[in-house]
Amino acid sequence: MSVQPQVSFAGPHASPIGAERIRLLEAVGREGSISGAARSVGVTYKAAWDAIDAMNNLFGRPLVEAQAGGKRGGGTALTPDGVRLVATFHRLQSEMVRAFQVLEPELNGTGLSAASLMWGFFMRTSARNALRGTVTAITDGAVNAEVTLAISDQTSIVAIITRDSVRDLGLFPGRAATALIKAPFVILAPADEAKRTSMRNRVEGVVSRREDGAVNSEITLDIGGGKTLTAIITLRSADDIGLKPGDPACALVDASHIILAVD
Repeated sequence: MSVQPQVSFAGPHASPIGAERIRLLEAVGREGSISGAARSVGVTYKAAWDAIDAMNNLFGRPLVEAQAGGKRGGGTALTPDGVRLVATFHRLQSEMVRAFQVLEPELNGTGLSAASLMWGFFMRTSARNALRGTVTAITDGAVNAEVTLAISDQTSIVAIITRDSVRDLGLFPGRAATALIKAPFVILAPADEAKRTSMRNRVEGVVSRREDGAVNSEITLDIGGGKTLTAIITLRSADDIGLKPGDPACALVDASHIILAVD
């Protein structure tokens, strides 16, 4: 039997990092630029950046970094964490081949396979933003609870979920969790115009990318700590507020629009 394991790194309900994204990281290290890496693996520049943002958010720290100077006049390289991730992925892949070879004979006649037992580890979500952090506080109410999640040293967000969900998820201060936020639920405003608002979550950052479509605009903020937050707003709204890469901005998110997940 020839075993072809499908290895992924994944957080709870987060888009997994599999072989395709590892190949993208390898291409960044090899090509020295995001555009060169995108061409090398056959994806668009935007898709490459989206994948890198997702990986940075999942691991909580940057896996690629900009470099200045050098023979090619600067570019992009893997961080030490990025290098370790690639090496760990390939080591895990090799170990899984050996594990499959051990498990398959023991499962003969059961109707199961080692591959089917591993299926539950591969998770996906339609939420554009998956931000991993640590629970720092839980405030109980009559029906709902307010959960504060620190997603970086500088930034915390608050989610409102039911008390039953707090119990079912096993949440407590110090517990790791992931906040899932759909991009259309993120409201953007220039940083100096959103200082007084009833919105529970106000996250400041700097516009790192803006991608305009026929109707909508996708705007990504660098919110520090190696993490990003993406909003999808109408193209007209994007033009009205005039946000462009490099501009400070503020993301507003209703606490009830944040979903929490745990390992």
